[in-house]
Parts: sequence; structure tokens; C-alpha cells
Amino acid sequence: MAVLRSFGLGASVARAALGWIRRDQRAGALERTNFHGRTVSLAGGPALALGATVGAVAGAPDIRTAAAAVTAGMTSGSVGFYDDMAGNQPAQKSVKGFAGHLGALREGQVTSGLVKIVGLGAAGLAASALIGSKRTSFLGRTTDVVLGAGVIAGMANFVNLLDLRPGRAIKAGVAIGVPVGGGVAAGTLGAATALLPEDLGEEIMLGDAGANAMGSLLGVALTSRTGTWGRFSALAALVALTAASEKVSYTKVIQDTPWLRRVDELGRRPA
Repeated sequence: MAVLRSFGLGASVARAALGWIRRDQRAGALERTNFHGRTVSLAGGPALALGATVGAVAGAPDIRTAAAAVTAGMTSGSVGFYDDMAGNQPAQKSVKGFAGHLGALREGQVTSGLVKIVGLGAAGLAASALIGSKRTSFLGRTTDVVLGAGVIAGMANFVNLLDLRPGRAIKAGVAIGVPVGGGVAAGTLGAATALLPEDLGEEIMLGDAGANAMGSLLGVALTSRTGTWGRFSALAALVALTAASEKVSYTKVIQDTPWLRRVDELGRRPA
């Protein structure tokens, strides 16, 4: 019942937040053009971040995990939203990838993408430290916190990498969150699935705000339910998947794999 309550609360808050944001007189500033050339709204990002954080907190098993969910969800959503807005400027849009942001920094330019990278790392470290470790030695606890930080920040980045087509990031979030289980994942998925119809219908997009928040909260859920080897395995997988994205296009892999293509296109508005 607790899992269902957190799922429902996350969904309710996300739906309410989406309606409120879309009715705001400044909502026009959130409009973007997607890959089909259709006008969509970034309102889905902050709505998901808020709903997922509230749902995750409601489903947290203890106060430390709840604090970790607030830290990860709201920080990731905030720096992601900042990148969504500031990164739309021409001077910022030309800078791509971690190397590109570091190169811009060497030239004296602090990009919105770099702010997001630092914010995600700090949020992951703080959230992981709040979750803590069951190991007794200082080295063991430190190792667990560092691994957890990598999982939380890495999951935020990975989900964001998938947010290139309508509904893809949310579907991936469900595939990750359901096996993880627990109230934190349930609250996160409640908010995400509540916005799936508008995402698939190309009315909204998650942007960095929504994708980063969803990913970081799923990272919190995974970190809070695993020990050293679970965190290490998850981090190793995330590192491998992120490194692979630098060499191959996930979109091309999905298009070239029939069953992945069918899942990816399920429920999506026709081109």
C-alpha cells in the first residue's frame, strides 16, 4: 500500500504541476521545436521533477533516504532546467560534450552545461552521503558513498542521453525502476508515467530538468537498496553505456533492432 500511495502522490503532483506551469503567462518561454518540427513545451521537465521528488520522499523508508531524494531530485531538476533555458542561447548550443565544456572553461566561459555537470556531481555526492553505508570501516563507508554518488549522477546523465524521442526516457525509466522496486522508485515512476501521454503526443518534452531528475531519483532508489557490489555493478554498467554513447548512436541502435524499435514507437504520435 505504501508503494501505491507514493506512486499515486507522485502522479497527482506531476499532473497538477504540469497544468499550473502550462497556464502561467510566461509559459511561452518554454516552447521549443522538436525533431519533427512540432512545437512542444518544456513544462514537462519541472512538473516531473517536482512530482517525482514529492513521490520519492513519500515512499522513502527513512528520513535520511527522504533527504537524499529531496537533494538529488530538486538539485538535478534545477540545474537541468537552468541548462534547458540558458543552453538554448546560440553561444551555448555550439558547446557539446564534457570535453567541450572543459574547453570552454579554459577559454574563460562557464557554460550552462558545465554548471549542470557540477550540480549533478554535487547532488549525487550529497545524496549518497545521506544514504550512507552499513559498513563499519572508514574506507568501506567512503567507498560506498563514492560509488553511490557515481550511480546517482551517472543515472541522471544516462536517462538524459535517452531523451531524444518522445516517451523514450520514461519507458527506460520504467524498465530500470520496476526491478529496483521500493517506494522511492514508485514515487518517481508515478510522476513519469502520469506525463507519458503528453510526452508521447509531442505536447511536452522532459528536457534536462525532467530527465536528470528522474534519473537521479532512480539512482537514489538503487543506491539505497544495494550494498558495495550492487553499487559497483550499477556504476560499471553506467560507465560502459555512457562510453558507448560516445561511439555509437543509441537512436540508430534502436532503429536497427526490431523489438527495440517496436517498444520505442509504442504509443507515439505518427510522424
